[in-house]
Amino acid sequence: MTTRPPTPSRRTLLRAMAALPASAVLLGELPGAAFAAAPPSGSATRYTIVPFLNSNDGTVNVYQSDDATDFRLLKSSAYTPPSNRIRDASVFKHTDGYYYLTYTTHTWQDVSTTIGFARSSDRADWTFLYDYTVPIANLSRAWAPEWFVDSDGSVNVIVSCSVTSNEWIFTPYRLKATNSALTAWSSPVALAGIGSNHIDTYIVRTGSTYHAFTKNETTKYIEYATASSLTGPYTITRTGDWAGWGSYREGPSVIQLDNGAWRIFFDGYGDGNYYCSDSYDTFATWSAPTALPGVSGTARHFTVIKETVSGGPSLAKNVTRSFQSANYPTRYWQTQSSLLNLPVVTGSSTAAEKSASTFTVVAGLADAGGHSFRDSAGNYLRHWDFRARFDANDGTSTFARDATFIARTGSSSGAIRWESYNYPGYYLRHYDYQLRVERTAGTDLFRQDSSFVPVAALG
Repeated sequence: MTTRPPTPSRRTLLRAMAALPASAVLLGELPGAAFAAAPPSGSATRYTIVPFLNSNDGTVNVYQSDDATDFRLLKSSAYTPPSNRIRDASVFKHTDGYYYLTYTTHTWQDVSTTIGFARSSDRADWTFLYDYTVPIANLSRAWAPEWFVDSDGSVNVIVSCSVTSNEWIFTPYRLKATNSALTAWSSPVALAGIGSNHIDTYIVRTGSTYHAFTKNETTKYIEYATASSLTGPYTITRTGDWAGWGSYREGPSVIQLDNGAWRIFFDGYGDGNYYCSDSYDTFATWSAPTALPGVSGTARHFTVIKETVSGGPSLAKNVTRSFQSANYPTRYWQTQSSLLNLPVVTGSSTAAEKSASTFTVVAGLADAGGHSFRDSAGNYLRHWDFRARFDANDGTSTFARDATFIARTGSSSGAIRWESYNYPGYYLRHYDYQLRVERTAGTDLFRQDSSFVPVAALG
C-alpha cells in the first residue's frame, strides 16, 4: 500500500458545519437542503464537467464523478469548435434531453464579440451549433457565458462583456432564450448592482433569493451578492477574502451535494490548482479550499451539472451482511474492541470472529436514502478521528451524520464504496488493515482500497 496523505483534523472539517442547528439532522434536513438527498438504491448521482485544458484552449475534455470530488475522464478532446478555440465552457441539460455548451470563442488576448454554442446527446460527442454575436454597442469582448435556468424553466445565459472604450472592464449581462431551440435571445440586460469590473458571474437560486458569485477583476477575489430578481438590483455583501479562498481565483460554479451542503468550484489560476469548498449554512461560511484530485493542474474554468441516473449500487436494508475487501478478498470488516479492522476470515475462523464480521444494514440515521450499519450489540458504525468504530447511538445530530454513508459505485462488479455523509469526498477505506475514513486521492489504488463487496452473513 502507498503512503497515506496527511488527514486534516476533525476540528478543521467541522468548522464548516458549526452553524448547523442540533435539530437539523434526521432525513437530511440541512439548511437549504430540502431537495437534496442520497440517491435511491439502484440509482447514482452523476456530476459532469467540460473544462478546457491548462495546456490547450482549442478543445475540451469531459469528466464525470459520482461524488463531486473524484472526477474521471469520460472523453478527451471531446469537442473542438470550427474556430479551434474554446474557453470557459458552461454545460447544462435542456428539457429536450440534449446537453448544451456555451463558451468563450477566443483567447484572452483577442477581441471577441461572440459566444459559441454546441450540443450533445451523450456528453461525449458534441456538434457545433452556432456562434452568437452579443448585440451590445461597441462591444469589445464577450467572455465566460454561464447557463442559468430559473425556477419557471426559462433558460438564461449570464455573460461578461466589455466595450471598446475600456476593453478590460467587464460587466455581467443577462441573455434570455426566447425559443426552446435556444437559437434566439432577448436583448442584453446588465445585472444591476454588481457593476463593472466583475467577471465570471455565476448564479444559483434558493427560494426567492438569487445568489451571485462573481470575480472582482481588481482584487482577484470571488465576491458574493444577493437579489430578489435575476437582473437585480444585487447587493454585494461579501468582499475581499471573506470565505478564506484567497485571491487570483476565478470561474466559480456552485452545486448542491447529496447531503444538502453547497459546494463551490473555482479555478485557482494564480497557483495552478482547481479548488472546491463547502458550505452548510447557505453560503455564510465555507470550509478551507482543497484541490480536486485528478483534474487540478489540468482543468481550467468549468461549470458543474448534477443528475440522478440509473445503474447505481444497490444494497437492501434491514438485512444482515458481511463486507469483503474488493482487493484483499480473504479480508472482511470486523469489530475488534469497538474498532473496525480488516482481518482474514476463513471457514476455520471462530464463531465469535464470524459474528464480529456480520452487520445489519439499515436506513441511514441522517438520511433514509443512505445506509447505516449495526453490529450484534446494537452499536453503529461511525467515524471518529477518521477511524471507523462502533458506538452506541447517543441520539445526537453529530452521531447520526457520522454513522450515515452514501453508496457509490465500487472498483469492481458488485463492489460498493461508502462515502461519509457529512464529509463529502471522504470514504471508508482500509489502510494497514484498519478501516478509516479518508479523502479520495483520485487514484485506482484508493478506489480499490475503498471498495467492499456485500456478501452473505458469515455469522
